Amino acid sequence: MSSSSTLFSGDVDVSYCQLYVVSDPDGWGDIPYDPFSGQTSGLCGAAVPGYLHLSTGLHTGPVGCTVELHETEPALDESWEEITEVSFRPVSAGVSLELWGGDGSFPLGLDLLDYRVRHHVSGMDEARERELECLDGLVVERHLLQFWPAPPARDRLIKQTGSSAAYSHERAGKLPEPPTPEQLAEAERLAREQERRAAEERHLRRLKDEWGGQLPSTRLLEVGGNVAGIRELAPELAHALDRLGPDRQRAVARWAARRAYEKAGLTDVGWIVPALAAAERGQPLPAPFDAVDDHASVWERLFGDPDVPDTIVPSTDGRIPNMRQQAMAIPALYGAVEDDPLRAALDALYAAAVTYGPAYDTLFAEARSAFSGELGPSANA
Repeated sequence: MSSSSTLFSGDVDVSYCQLYVVSDPDGWGDIPYDPFSGQTSGLCGAAVPGYLHLSTGLHTGPVGCTVELHETEPALDESWEEITEVSFRPVSAGVSLELWGGDGSFPLGLDLLDYRVRHHVSGMDEARERELECLDGLVVERHLLQFWPAPPARDRLIKQTGSSAAYSHERAGKLPEPPTPEQLAEAERLAREQERRAAEERHLRRLKDEWGGQLPSTRLLEVGGNVAGIRELAPELAHALDRLGPDRQRAVARWAARRAYEKAGLTDVGWIVPALAAAERGQPLPAPFDAVDDHASVWERLFGDPDVPDTIVPSTDGRIPNMRQQAMAIPALYGAVEDDPLRAALDALYAAAVTYGPAYDTLFAEARSAFSGELGPSANA
C-alpha cells in the first residue's frame, strides 16, 4: 500500500464556478488559451502547463476541498459521482491552490516533477440547485485531488454522473487541440511584433504632434542645443532651417545673433562690437568671448559694465515677468559660432526669441522676410 499525505483539507469559497492549482503565482492570471483545449473531460483543465482549472457546480459559495499526495497511483474510489484524470507538471516552485480574484491562496508544496492527478467531485448538481442555502454556508459540493508521480498522458474521463459535469465534458470535447510550443512561440513573436509596430506608430504620432504635424528629420532629432525651444515656439521654422544648406543656416545664425544684440541694445557696447564683427566674418571670437567652455568673464563684464543697458523682458510664455534682456541675448553669439551650422541657426534664433520675449513672433516674421522663400512666407507675402 502506498503512503500518502494530505496537502490541504478544508472548505473554500469559490466564485464563478472555478478554483485553480497554479505554479506561477505572479503570472498565472493571463492564461494564453482555454485550459480544457483538446481534452475529453471538462472538470479539470490541464492544457496550460503548470496550471489546473477546476470546475465547480456551485457558482458562488463554499465547497469542500482536499488535496492529497501519493507515492504511487491510489486505488480508484468509485463512490465519487464524477472522476477525471489529467497530467500536471509545475513550471516553478510554489504550487498553490488558488481562489478566483485572489480571494485565497493555499500552498501545496509539490516538487518540480511530472504528476498524474485524479479529480473527484460529488454534489455538483445538488449544490447548483441549493445555491441560496450554500450562500448561507451549507457545504454540499466536495472535491478531492490526488497527485502521484507519473509520466505525462492524455486526460481520462473515468466516471460521469450529473448533468453539470456532462455539460462541462461536452464543452471541452468541442474545443480544439492546444497550440504546440512552436505555435505559441510564433504567436508570441507576432504579438511582440504587433506591439513594436503599435509603439512605433504611437511614437511617430507623438513626434508629429510635437513637430507641428510633420515628422522631423534625423538631423533635427540629433542636433541637440536649443532645437526643443524652436520646436515649441515655431516647429515649422525648425523644419525650414533643416532644409537649408550649411551656408544659409550659418547666415540665419549670424542674422539672429545680430537681431538679438540689437534688441538688447548691445551693438554699441565697446567690448561686444568686435565679437559681433568676428562672428559675422566667420572668425574666432575675441576676448572675453574666446573662452568657449567658460563664460564667466563675459557674465562678469555684462553685469559689471555701467555702459550695458539694463532692460527687462518677460519669458516667451509670459510666466516669468522680469528676465534681464541683455542676459537673454548673450547666448545668441555663442550659438552663431557653433561648429554645426544647423545647431548654430537653431541656437542663435532661439536666443533671439527669448530676447524678444512674448513678441518672438515679430522676430520670426522678420526672419521670414529677411530670408524670403527660405523660411516660409513672410507676414507681408
